[in-house]
Amino acid sequence: MGSAISFASSYSGESMAASDLDQSFMGEALRQAEKAFKAEEVPIGAVVVRAGKIIAKAYNQVELLKDATAHAEMLAITQAEAAVGDWRLNDCDLYVTKEPCPMCAGALVHVRIQRVIFGCPDPRGGGAGGILNLLQMPSLNHRCEITGGVRGEECAKLLQSFFRARRIGNGEEI
Repeated sequence: MGSAISFASSYSGESMAASDLDQSFMGEALRQAEKAFKAEEVPIGAVVVRAGKIIAKAYNQVELLKDATAHAEMLAITQAEAAVGDWRLNDCDLYVTKEPCPMCAGALVHVRIQRVIFGCPDPRGGGAGGILNLLQMPSLNHRCEITGGVRGEECAKLLQSFFRARRIGNGEEI
């Protein structure tokens, strides 16, 4: 069985309107990631969309909250659950600037997110096809649709800028 991950650059039968919406919602995720950058957090942002409207948005707050689970996706899931009034988010999509880690991917399966759209891949730590694909694991009770690469270059550049600035701040040569 082949991979069910689609990449934005390889859309064939998708309508232009859906692609435009993905670009737009990822733009809000990028704005959230910029907030994280300014707060000296790893710049990852996420938004949850239901029926074409953003119902939750968040950015990484691990350092601020002193909580290893305060990833953008986890915070956005919690907000979306409150907005929906249920822990099940099966009619919602999540947009995130970087491929979710295994912790976040597991939570996304658990809450039954319909679709996960991410910016840049994480080949060394991603849970949506990077090191493993928890979002579509056949033995789990739910599988999410995955679209990767939406505004991927912008998302990657923001992360690269953050880590470059951190290395310079630590006196490392680049």
